[in-house]
Amino acid sequence: MIDPEKTNSPKQLDSLIEKARAAHIDYFFVGGSTVTRSGIEQVVGYLKVHSTFPVVIFPGASHQVSKEADGLLFLNLISGRNPDYLIGHQIAAAEEIFDLNFEVLSTSYLLIDGGTLSSVAYVSQTTPIPRDQINIALNTAKAGKLIGHQLLYLDAGSGAKHTVPVKMIETLAHRIDSPIIVGGGIKSIEKIQALAEAGANVIVIGNKIEEDIDFLLDIAGYQQIKHTLID
Repeated sequence: MIDPEKTNSPKQLDSLIEKARAAHIDYFFVGGSTVTRSGIEQVVGYLKVHSTFPVVIFPGASHQVSKEADGLLFLNLISGRNPDYLIGHQIAAAEEIFDLNFEVLSTSYLLIDGGTLSSVAYVSQTTPIPRDQINIALNTAKAGKLIGHQLLYLDAGSGAKHTVPVKMIETLAHRIDSPIIVGGGIKSIEKIQALAEAGANVIVIGNKIEEDIDFLLDIAGYQQIKHTLID
């Protein structure tokens, strides 16, 4: 996950791309709660010119769009009750996104309590689902599935003290037939492995790499061991 407000210079992006290649990442997500349109366009454009990784927009608002991207998560913050993030931003962005030639993935977005007031919770003015309320998360995810969402994104928030609980992921992976994306507070290889074994299909790492870009090299080592075991 790249936040253009924090990572935007060619030097930063070049280093990130180089180490991402070694780590064999699957995607670059680009977005943030308060990023400008020009910030999104600048970073997406640079990544498309200088790397071959698919670039997917993780929009925090209706203006966070770039035609250069490969795809966009069309998020509905269904864990909250703020109409702006349930349908308002979606309507504001619909006309532009509808005619763009990239993949749009309808996504149930659930904010889970990560032990801190995240930027998403603050900006959206929504309350995260408590960590121990797995049944609330399950029923919310079921509602998203019935609405027709393709993906499920569980987010503990940027800079979270705690990741989404493993038990919650296990339950939703077993009960909801949708790919699961998990982000927020992931700071170790052990945690990546635990979340993957619980059923997470995509694991999103942002703050840890902002603080220590060489963590991507640790991921490279983990990937090598994983593929060796599979082979």
